[in-house]
Amino acid sequence: MMIIVMRLLVIATGLVLAACSSKSDDSIEKVSSAANAESSLPITVYSSRAEHLIQPLFDAFTEETGTEIRFITDSEAALIARLESEGNSSPADILLTVDAGNLWHADQLDLLQPVQSDVLQNNIPSQYRAEGDTWFGLSLRARTIVYSTERVAPESLSTYEALADEAWHGRLCLRTSKKVYNQSMVASMIVRLGEPATEEIVAGWVANLAVDPLSSDNRAIEAIEAGICDVALVNTYYFGRMQSDNPSIPIAIYWPNQESSGVHVNVSGAGLAKFSPRPSDAIQLLEWLSGLSAQEQFAGLNLEFPVNPEVNAVDLVDAWGGFKADDIAVANFGAMQSDAVRLMDRAGYR
Repeated sequence: MMIIVMRLLVIATGLVLAACSSKSDDSIEKVSSAANAESSLPITVYSSRAEHLIQPLFDAFTEETGTEIRFITDSEAALIARLESEGNSSPADILLTVDAGNLWHADQLDLLQPVQSDVLQNNIPSQYRAEGDTWFGLSLRARTIVYSTERVAPESLSTYEALADEAWHGRLCLRTSKKVYNQSMVASMIVRLGEPATEEIVAGWVANLAVDPLSSDNRAIEAIEAGICDVALVNTYYFGRMQSDNPSIPIAIYWPNQESSGVHVNVSGAGLAKFSPRPSDAIQLLEWLSGLSAQEQFAGLNLEFPVNPEVNAVDLVDAWGGFKADDIAVANFGAMQSDAVRLMDRAGYR
């Protein structure tokens, strides 16, 4: 009887072990299949940068790594709203957009996740990325003074603040305050100068306007060329495009605040989506975009400045000469943007 019982125990044990082995094998196959399915997915990028500014880079990354990239372009507001509504079912791996304020806003909505990357930390100075490394600048855009070379002596220019002086009455053009670039610039001034001083300066700009605020930086540059105004505040790449089409354009760039805070700079940048289906590959793309081979092209396609200090700007941009940039952390722009909008409204800047 004892022998029979022992034999039954052995048989039962064998069956249990076989069952466990079978379950283990099934689990391994499921994990492997899931991993294979994930690796077959393209990296999905939500981008507010125009297609012609990103397609060449994505093609180069795919050629170099074999990893496909799918991208969707729209306005920054629409993309952020889409990410928020999709939640954890979002296919997005990366949010790529312009202006630190937009990146900060996406971060505040908990749409991005931190990235641990020595490559990104080494390639991108800390002032051009989020404190928690949830987003990273990939190119720099300087918002500076442009002036008529026919009607303005460069030595008469000095600072952003000085454009509020009576000497510029009826001679200044500005883009509308509704554009995030101007909101971020005023936000940086609040951080640097405080609200009362900034409001006085902005009110002075408004008093000196030659025409009502214009719809674009291009319109402001065209107004200078047409003799409507003599100076304007613009992002340099708008001027660069016009200069590229017309090298003899009678307008030049002036780098203000070189004896004080420096030129206002913002970023075009990207962050890893919180529910990215392919986080490791997405991080590889971010690292690649910050590297030497991609940085010149990423910035050069839009005539911006590389964020990686080891990379030179393209020749047309480099010819504008070096400048001291404001060292304020660009993450401040988003944090102070609501204050900036209210301040501009009080100052009559529309």
